[in-house]
Amino acid sequence: MTLFLLEANDLAFASNKSDLEKKATDLTTGSVPTLIEVQATEDLTHGYFIVEANNDTEAKQFLEDASININLVKEVRLVGKELDEVKAGDPKIDYLVTWNIPEGITMDQYLARKKKNSVHYEEVPEVQFQRTYVCEDMTKCICLYDAPDEEAVRRARKAVDTPIDDIEKI
Repeated sequence: MTLFLLEANDLAFASNKSDLEKKATDLTTGSVPTLIEVQATEDLTHGYFIVEANNDTEAKQFLEDASININLVKEVRLVGKELDEVKAGDPKIDYLVTWNIPEGITMDQYLARKKKNSVHYEEVPEVQFQRTYVCEDMTKCICLYDAPDEEAVRRARKAVDTPIDDIEKI
């Protein structure tokens, strides 16, 4: 099975985090397609859905059938955690960082750079890197963090020498 990132800029189906969590529970089917996780901004204006599906069309239709309007679908690779760990439930996520990967960087280069630089997260102990979803087309990645505040995430990203194109409170 394949993982897909689906982004939504309209979370009108959820008036609060509780509604979003209920929808997520309903979409966690245990069979393909299924929701692996969802992260949404604090004000519920932007949602990031990770769906396991056979293809991008199936993933998008799965969420659209649940009345979720999708703006973007990308095949992704999970880095930093095993899929079973994510499925089992996860530590707290406070921030989501988007990095638009520069043209010309390959997946192998990205993974080698990540492995080399990740040790520097230790320099910012108050921030816990949780995982990354890297788009297979190498256009962007989203990184999830447990952190006390945005400034701490910015320090962590600086320590690992990785830019921030967007940062959102989850």
